[in-house]
Amino acid sequence: MARLTRAESQARTREHVLDTAHDLFLHDGFTKTSIERVAEAAGYSKGAVYSNFATKNELCLAVLDRIALQQVAYIAAEMGDAPRLEDRLAGFARWAEQHIGDSSWTALEVEFATANRRDAHVCEQLAHRRRAVTEALADLIRAQMQELGVTPHMPADTAAFVLLSLGIGIGVQRAFDPTVPVQPLVDLLRQVMTD
Repeated sequence: MARLTRAESQARTREHVLDTAHDLFLHDGFTKTSIERVAEAAGYSKGAVYSNFATKNELCLAVLDRIALQQVAYIAAEMGDAPRLEDRLAGFARWAEQHIGDSSWTALEVEFATANRRDAHVCEQLAHRRRAVTEALADLIRAQMQELGVTPHMPADTAAFVLLSLGIGIGVQRAFDPTVPVQPLVDLLRQVMTD
């Protein structure tokens, strides 16, 4: 077995730290999870964590990035490439029912944003990430509509912003009341994607 290069070893360490932080942040929250706890749980020194993530905020932002990318990938996979719009909407509804309001993910986002609401740098980073997620959703909407040959009732970026906003609101409510329905989100996407 070939030895890892320094860059490969550092990348592996970074991923392991990120995996560990992901689990701890989702289980215990942002405030209770310290760099020390992440280092200990990952089996590294604090220095190893800090060599990959300059601050706890940077580490949490990386975890939130990972979650956002996973969720966009899950949506795309659930909607798939079925020939009928209704099948794609059913896939979106499955994703929404399973993921919107996940209490650990929703709580982490809200806790992190609230804890850092006076940190201009973190607010700027969160805004940048919100724009990136909105654009990823807009790209997904454009691709779905092009594949289905339908013309949107509103621009894809506007639809993505509205869907994300409604999804966040429903998600926060479902985090404490799982009976809150996701159907309004599915209905909105149907309106956007129906000729």
